[in-house]
Amino acid sequence: MRLYPDPTASAVIEALAQTLGVRPGQVTLGNGSDEILAFCFQALCPNGVAFPDISYGFYPVYAQLYQVDIHTIPLRDDFTLAVEDYAGLGRTIVFANPNAPTGLALSRAQIATMLETNPGSLVIVDEAYIDFGAESAIPLLEQYDNLMVVGTFSKSRAMAGARLGYAVASEALIADLNLIKYSFNPYNLNRMTLAAGAAVLEDASYFEACAQKIINTRIIAKDKLEKSGYYCTDSMANFIFVSHPEYEAEVLQGRLRAEGILVRWFNQSRIKNWLRITIGTETQMDELVKIMDSITNK
Repeated sequence: MRLYPDPTASAVIEALAQTLGVRPGQVTLGNGSDEILAFCFQALCPNGVAFPDISYGFYPVYAQLYQVDIHTIPLRDDFTLAVEDYAGLGRTIVFANPNAPTGLALSRAQIATMLETNPGSLVIVDEAYIDFGAESAIPLLEQYDNLMVVGTFSKSRAMAGARLGYAVASEALIADLNLIKYSFNPYNLNRMTLAAGAAVLEDASYFEACAQKIINTRIIAKDKLEKSGYYCTDSMANFIFVSHPEYEAEVLQGRLRAEGILVRWFNQSRIKNWLRITIGTETQMDELVKIMDSITNK
């Protein structure tokens, strides 16, 4: 620990590039994907930025911090992102796929359409939850140089406390991000995080088994909640987005909190009657479903 960490993070970058099927020069690492996104808003939005009205809450925060002009595009009534709404915007586009908190995802073909209809603009796909069932846009990198994919070790690799994120793009775009990183903090990742990051990439089968277990638990919990009268979006993330036609989400959140179960409620007009529920263990989800069923089916 007396030594500074490797500023190039070469061991992790090489292992991650091999895992993702790209060249090491197409990858850079950040102190969580939040740092990567902050760099993007700081330097890669020359004509402003566009993102959905319901998505990751830090997008508007970063845009305001770096004084980037914002164009917010509403999701459709069913919370889907309509690719045609983003055609020819002439500004950087960023969105989470799967989206948060809805869990809905675009297909790779839909993302390709967005790239084709914005040939002069950077499209940033935030894939924090990609390993829970959606299609990654990374295979599109060979065809589209206006694509950047941002990912994290926080979710499917269970390293939220280590703070390790990454970006994958053309070598030219990665060089731009690295220029910002080295100007800001070349030692942005500590030695313990780098050691853990390299180690976790060594056991692909264990990682895949853990991600699949969360997917299976999500499917079972969603099915049980729907049978109890709840509506759930078709989430491809490690959470489900839940609403009930007769019970306000804020009330449900309070009742669950009283039982020692914490879920997320958003005090926003379009999603005020929805709860975001993170997938826990099978036992935890069984207890959640039991309590939610008791609340709404007395």
